[in-house]
Amino acid sequence: MRANDLSEALVPWYRATARDLPWRRPGFGAWGTLVSEFMLQQTPVARVIPLLETWLERWPTPTDLADASPAEAVTRWANLGYPRRALWLHRAATEIRDVHEGIVPRDVDQLLALTGIGDYTARAVAVFAYGDRHPVVDTNTRRVIARAIDAKALPGPAHRRDLEHMADLLPSSRTDAAIMNAAMMELGQVVCTARSPKCGACPIRASCAWVQAGSPVTPDTRRKQAKYEGSDPQARGALLKALRDAAPDPLPRAGLLVDWHDPEQRERALISLENDGLIEPDGELVGLPTR
Repeated sequence: MRANDLSEALVPWYRATARDLPWRRPGFGAWGTLVSEFMLQQTPVARVIPLLETWLERWPTPTDLADASPAEAVTRWANLGYPRRALWLHRAATEIRDVHEGIVPRDVDQLLALTGIGDYTARAVAVFAYGDRHPVVDTNTRRVIARAIDAKALPGPAHRRDLEHMADLLPSSRTDAAIMNAAMMELGQVVCTARSPKCGACPIRASCAWVQAGSPVTPDTRRKQAKYEGSDPQARGALLKALRDAAPDPLPRAGLLVDWHDPEQRERALISLENDGLIEPDGELVGLPTR
């Protein structure tokens, strides 16, 4: 499939069918885009939207969040999971306040210098908030490229070359390039899904290399995600929930999760939370971070 074929099909398809999501609405702004990208990492859209709205009501600018305590950021992260993201977002907001005069930077290198921001998030902010022309690659994008271009059912492990592949598919127009980035992600999320692709509804079915090859099954070489039930992450989440529920008061360390099925795992979770800066010990007490 030629790059032009892909963009000529996907850009009008996206304009006609894209879901109405808060971060796609005019005037949403760079700060809202940055917050949404932090929240959307490994988290379903339906869980993000209500938390995003309340977060931006509470902290409509980076400076507003930077002036709050890390404990409040972790508490308001609620059940989104991966709570280090809340701490990283608070640190990024502080850096934006102190280094960039409270304005989310536009430059990709400056965005990459902020805490918790990698290739995807930096380019997503530059493209979707500021309209610049960069490749934006997520899991959905990589799956669409694997199928449409490489005739593979699933992509291999993520690699820097993914950005180069996506850059080759972008139209020259900055506006169309931004839409193309969003369209690839949208197609992968709602049509070209991992387990049950809706090939009959796909706007690029006629020229998709995977479909033309008979939709062959290819090995899944991605790292498998460990079970959550009974895991260290579950213990971390339970400990943080107890501390959020008690905030701003700390709790006795010895009394936290005393009925957890694995005392050694409970202790590992406490140590890892402390190492990540998500909790602060104070003698025999433990609380959420205050600085």
